[in-house]
Amino acid sequence: MRGIRFIPENSNVNFIGMRWGAFVLSSLLMAMSIFVLMQKGLNMGIDFTGGMVVEIRTPVIPDLEEMRSQLNDLDLGSVSIQEFGNADDLLIRLSEQVAPEGWVSAEYKDYNSFVIAMLQDKINNIFEGGEVDYRRIEFVGPQVGGELKLKGLYAVLFSLLGIMTYIWFRFEWQFGVAAIVALAHDAMATLGLFAFIQMEFNLSTVAAILMIAGYSINDTVVVFDRIREDLRKYKKKPFPEVFNMSINRTLSRTLMTSLTTLLALIALYIFGGEVIRGFVDALIFGILVGTYSSIFVASPVLMMMNVKRSTVRDASAAA
Repeated sequence: MRGIRFIPENSNVNFIGMRWGAFVLSSLLMAMSIFVLMQKGLNMGIDFTGGMVVEIRTPVIPDLEEMRSQLNDLDLGSVSIQEFGNADDLLIRLSEQVAPEGWVSAEYKDYNSFVIAMLQDKINNIFEGGEVDYRRIEFVGPQVGGELKLKGLYAVLFSLLGIMTYIWFRFEWQFGVAAIVALAHDAMATLGLFAFIQMEFNLSTVAAILMIAGYSINDTVVVFDRIREDLRKYKKKPFPEVFNMSINRTLSRTLMTSLTTLLALIALYIFGGEVIRGFVDALIFGILVGTYSSIFVASPVLMMMNVKRSTVRDASAAA
């Protein structure tokens, strides 16, 4: 019994013929991402900037402007309040708190504990007569934030370098360069999205970018493996025909893998809550861009690098 096929078995879409349009689209996407990153920058979370985050559930839907005004009376610097999913779920951010010179307390172990107690007293007074649920309180020092930012950058750079090295040994250097171009395309597009919508960029977002890189390279390797096999098999066919044949033969696998992954991510988006929303948003966008880049970026770039059939390694020898 044959299963349902969403992509015809003998599909013959001219993906290589559409490469110039895809290159224009990708170039515009990259230019827009760089422009938005330079103009707006990333909305760094406290993982990277340092500070304090308090998540609360209020007994009634609050007036955010009035609440912000009352919290600013505490003179704690910039206080940010935003809805965190529901209207009665709030995320309160405070910048790094520095103890005044000579501050000493026998009741509180440090100045941050004093600030939290003062903030809680103020919030309880605002909602007098109702119980406020303090769901999360986090502190990150500025030094730790700087270290995390640097380590996050290293993680992305070293992962890209490791991927390029693997592809180089698995195939040839042209394959490695084409794969890195596609990965850089996916990472830059995701960063541009976060800069445009100003969603919080934190450690979970860095983890999402690394997962996008892993997913995208897995997809690209499947296509590259078929391209290498077909280059050795069809020695007389022109490159565009061979590349189109290879992409079409892996198209069903590529699209079905992306679809099943997206189904799981959509479930997380609906039921996962706001805490992992940035992580899920990055993955959903990254899966879509990664699927596009493995077809319209990686393969055409590889073809333009004029990989020689005589240097393409046999699959069993490479393994």
